[in-house]
Amino acid sequence: MSGDGNQSGRNKKPRTSGGSRPSGNSRSSSNSRGNSGSGKFFGNSRGPKTTRGGDRFDSRDKYENGDRKFGPKKPFNRAERDEDKTKSFIQKRRFEKINKEVFKDTIRLNKYIANSGICSRREADELITQGLVEVNGKVVTEMGYQVQKTDRVVFDGQNITPEKPVYVLLNKPKGYISTTKDDKARKTVMDLTANASPYRIFPVGRLDRQTTGVILLTNDGHMTKKLTHPSFNMKKIYHVTLDRKLSIEDLKSIGEGIRLEEGVAEVDSISFIEGKPKNEVGIEIHIGWNRVIRRIFQKLGYEVEALDRVMFAGLTKKNIKRGHWRILTEQEVNNLKML
Repeated sequence: MSGDGNQSGRNKKPRTSGGSRPSGNSRSSSNSRGNSGSGKFFGNSRGPKTTRGGDRFDSRDKYENGDRKFGPKKPFNRAERDEDKTKSFIQKRRFEKINKEVFKDTIRLNKYIANSGICSRREADELITQGLVEVNGKVVTEMGYQVQKTDRVVFDGQNITPEKPVYVLLNKPKGYISTTKDDKARKTVMDLTANASPYRIFPVGRLDRQTTGVILLTNDGHMTKKLTHPSFNMKKIYHVTLDRKLSIEDLKSIGEGIRLEEGVAEVDSISFIEGKPKNEVGIEIHIGWNRVIRRIFQKLGYEVEALDRVMFAGLTKKNIKRGHWRILTEQEVNNLKML
């Protein structure tokens, strides 16, 4: 507890014989009361909450954070620090595991196949024995065959690579573009994730330069195609801050669909955020047109002052500071594969 808190306690009550400090429970309960007025999103459903400053907006907040008995600041700071150390250690272990899989000068053929994500090493041995794998145009059935970097390996008529799939989640700040390189030498998301993987990874979809929030980077081409193809209708949730209050009429108009150059821009849900000014709204959308949210509001005469993506394909920026990244857990990867 801060020194100011101790002083205020002495002014209100005389020091007891035990010299005890004011209890932290009263402070905790007041914080809890202060957070009870969470916002609603998408009609009558229980919606995402925002923290002070509107930096966080997440429809899965209660599920992921649990019931915060002590409000936004828990009294057990030491436990929080220990938890942060544990998370850092876990991230380090994940990165080291990926690093060990980096392709050396040569690699056993069964491990090459397993690293490509097709099957396990034991199953790869069976594929090799059955003569289903070709190296440089020749069928290889030899167990323990060593493959070089320059070799061309084919299974079931498809070229395969030995790179283990890597999935990196970034909380993108302003001023960075979502491309692998830029002719104008502007900062890209690749600058922020340069040390995230021993393999070359690519952003899944795009966020414009001024948009912040969650973006996934991976070397899994199949997953990238799945998450960006319109037929899969991947859900995205944004926290939008406008230059002025949004009228009820315009809110309804957006919910019904706004006609743009490509056609009618249909949103899945849109709502004000309870407890926030009427210039802040939450919007859920699945279409991936370029700058679609900004253009929707511009069509009605509004300017978007801040746009933050808080969810993409079920992934949120929880516990990721702005400009920082983390490697997805196995469970998160499995969830993506099941979408």
